[in-house]
Amino acid sequence: MNSLINEKILVCYLITKFDNEDTLLTFLKNYQKFNSGYPHELLICFKLFDNKRLNSFKQLLVNINHTEFIDDYVDNDFDLGSYSRVASYYSSRHIFFLNSYSYPVCKNWLKIIIDNYENNSILATSASYESLLSSIELKKFYKLIGYLIKLFKYKKNFYPFPNPHIRTTGFFIKGSQYSLFMNDKSIKSKIDAWKIESGKDSLTNFFKKLNFNIYIINSDGEKFSENKWKESQTYNYLNQKKSIISDRHIRKYNSLDKIEKLKFQTNSWGRD
Repeated sequence: MNSLINEKILVCYLITKFDNEDTLLTFLKNYQKFNSGYPHELLICFKLFDNKRLNSFKQLLVNINHTEFIDDYVDNDFDLGSYSRVASYYSSRHIFFLNSYSYPVCKNWLKIIIDNYENNSILATSASYESLLSSIELKKFYKLIGYLIKLFKYKKNFYPFPNPHIRTTGFFIKGSQYSLFMNDKSIKSKIDAWKIESGKDSLTNFFKKLNFNIYIINSDGEKFSENKWKESQTYNYLNQKKSIISDRHIRKYNSLDKIEKLKFQTNSWGRD
């Protein structure tokens, strides 16, 4: 049962110093083009900006109704670290997190998500069964030692395929719940961020252990349980024409030829 009727939802869009102005402009263009269909507060989270660039980016937002969140954490702990600080500050709110290269691509995108919410659930707009462990290959024999070191490290931190996990480019969660998950997490490298998304103690696996339902939502307003995620047609399957949110990897798949698409589909979902 949906318990969000009287709550103003927070949509958190993250922009970082590594992004250019066109990235923000593209998000704003799609944010304005596709009506969310649901009342919300837009939060723009700025990460690692100096004052000069921050002021430049702020000029792009003068006509946009939004709230600013300046993430002044001095180290780069990637998107998920910033989300953690936003979640801590807005612990009582439900938050839809979007990274800098993500933007809506269908009307009523937020309403579709909210309409599918139920207590003790995490909603996302795409997912995968892909495993970083299973993707390791020894391409040159002289690289054997490096391969074995990497294999050992990945076996410790990642499950082999199939490794179901939601993708963190667009997901909906309560602030306090995300803070609970991140309580003992430290992000000092890219692999630490990968562990949070798809590792043995990933966001998905953490909440599965707490008996949460983990759903993928598509633009038809349908929700899909783990064994049906592929059929949502939101990521690396068919033409992904039912995506609610577009991101870099979704757009990359769309640019591939038929043979390459099949390779990506196999990596994400296995062979039919």
